[in-house]
Amino acid sequence: MPEGHSVRRLARQFGDVFLGETLAVSSPQGRFAGGAALLDGHTLVAAEAHGKHLFLHFDNALVLHVHLGLYGAWSFGGDSTFAGASSIGAPRRVGEREAFADGDDDGGAPYDGPPAPVGAVRVRLAGSHGWADLRGATTCETITAAEADAVLARLGPDPLRNLRGDAGRFAANLRARKTPLAALLMDQKIIAGVGNVYRAEVLFRRRLDPWLPGGALPDSDARKLWRDVVSVMADGVTDGRIITTPPKYWTLNGTTAAKAAAAGSPVPPKSPHFPVGEDVHFVYKRQGLPCRVCRTVVLVADLVGRNLYWCPSCQQPRD
Repeated sequence: MPEGHSVRRLARQFGDVFLGETLAVSSPQGRFAGGAALLDGHTLVAAEAHGKHLFLHFDNALVLHVHLGLYGAWSFGGDSTFAGASSIGAPRRVGEREAFADGDDDGGAPYDGPPAPVGAVRVRLAGSHGWADLRGATTCETITAAEADAVLARLGPDPLRNLRGDAGRFAANLRARKTPLAALLMDQKIIAGVGNVYRAEVLFRRRLDPWLPGGALPDSDARKLWRDVVSVMADGVTDGRIITTPPKYWTLNGTTAAKAAAAGSPVPPKSPHFPVGEDVHFVYKRQGLPCRVCRTVVLVADLVGRNLYWCPSCQQPRD
């Protein structure tokens, strides 16, 4: 499931390419025909994200509310001025990376509008320079601003907003529960935007036992956990993918960055194509492999219907 950084990038992309434009809104699939008709011919005035929820606000005080869920994805295209990712969401064909087209610049020919829909397109937004298609989302609905506020009221604080008081609110949410930390981090009422990758990685980075009850975590540690989530998710917005390891763990042609640096070679920079594979995570999907820090075998277990990855040595239960 796309995590909060992807939805934040979606909101930013919609703002960049559609804000202030009068849009043609349709439902090629037909399942969203009624909702699309309410938005068709209106102007996008704001695009915002909170956790995994995207809200596109129109000038008629209605909102397109989208939650991608496990299978939802947006695809984009347009003329040479229409910049950004060509696909954001799931399923990912290249791990946690977004897809980028080589560019739709056709040498200056006029833009003739979006291509014929491919597959089950729930909703299409089309402007003067480009288009966006949504497929497979869990939630796609036209709602009022008051209804959007009600959705927000049910969600926990968003690390990518990181408003004043959010750290304390998160710590209080966490410490009021006896549920294991790894389950609480997936509860969008506790914290909005964290998914399976971030929960495994931040718990490892903070060396926290994933089975520790929320109420057993000291307030200071809960706030440190919040700050680490804020940091790695902000990196995700910048990078367009989840990278939680420092450069010393990255490899290039079979050589770690640390060894390359010791040999006098520069540490390779981040890019959409590097680091690759398992280099980007400490424990996520590394079950059966040695922990990067202590070499203990990384374990996997089911928790709240998703695979949890952790190191039983680095993340030992507290006394």
